[in-house]
Amino acid sequence: MNEAVSCGGVVIYRGKILLLFKNYRDRYNGWVMPKGTVEPGEEFPDTAVREVKEESGANAKVVKYIGDSTYEFKTPEGLISKRVHWFLMNADSYYSKPQREEYFTDSGFYKYHEAFYLLKYDNERSILEQAYEEYMQLKKSGQWLNR
Repeated sequence: MNEAVSCGGVVIYRGKILLLFKNYRDRYNGWVMPKGTVEPGEEFPDTAVREVKEESGANAKVVKYIGDSTYEFKTPEGLISKRVHWFLMNADSYYSKPQREEYFTDSGFYKYHEAFYLLKYDNERSILEQAYEEYMQLKKSGQWLNR
């Protein structure tokens, strides 16, 4: 089994969460959070910022590390075990533009309960729960700044 590492962001602006809709040849349809592969020599937080920008066009800064999720998928080369490191991130606006080259056809910022039910994968819902709880604590203590 091959292993792969990605990083992603739970991107929040004014309490709403950034999601992307991916549609790959009508076989893969669903809402996800932005994430992608770590490039050689790249630090995990830098990967998260870069992938959010590439996949959604959104400008976001890392606030803190949230945790990781794992899953497996099949390729012609065999089974891949993927670990995704997730970061709570603060966007500077509601701007987003889905990256068509990666088969993203829609994007937007959604209220927590909407994002939770839109997300395709349980492991992303779990990360969203953790990140949003942290966001609420930071906001309550005055440590969350909308840029």
